[in-house]
Amino acid sequence: MSPRGRKQAAELGASSRRAELLAHAAEMFAERGFRATTVRDIADAAGMLSGSLYHHFDSKESMVDEILRGFLDELFGRYQEILARELGPRQSLEAIVIASFECIEARRAEVAVYQSEAKYLMRFERFSYLGERNVEFRKMWIGLFEDGVRQGVFRQGMDLELVYRFVRDTVWVAVHWYRPEGGELSARAIAEQYLEILLDGIGVGRRNTVAKSNG
Repeated sequence: MSPRGRKQAAELGASSRRAELLAHAAEMFAERGFRATTVRDIADAAGMLSGSLYHHFDSKESMVDEILRGFLDELFGRYQEILARELGPRQSLEAIVIASFECIEARRAEVAVYQSEAKYLMRFERFSYLGERNVEFRKMWIGLFEDGVRQGVFRQGMDLELVYRFVRDTVWVAVHWYRPEGGELSARAIAEQYLEILLDGIGVGRRNTVAKSNG
């Protein structure tokens, strides 16, 4: 093998090892918590010495940073692709909810780490982007709701801040109970049922209920 070929092979191996370490770290941060997980724990899970892990990352903070940046960049990139299609507020909301559930399915550990650790990590300047993403996330949702109200797609008189918090929390809390392995429903199927409840409700309507009771 030529020197260039050996260099490329070494770089590919290092990249693969980094990805493996990040996968182990994400799982452990999700299950044990970031603060309770040590570099030695991650190294042990990867079958290496702690000193060897430091050839790839200088700290567990660097690891969680890369995990969260990669996850959020991918998620918000998908959101931007949806919004760029200009589907209208209701269809955009539906597409974003589906994308969110699919993200939970594909990157469960990363979502769990974000949900459980973001508030703690935001205390540190290195992770200030987490707060910026939260602002961006809120702006996106509130903007969709406002557009929907203006266009007559969503009803007027709602507290949009409350609606935003409800949608945000009920979507992302799914990471704590949804397990795609062996589950009967796909992420898309769950998202579609969620949207049906969110947009159409679970009741048959007060008028219909009253009519049946008087019939």
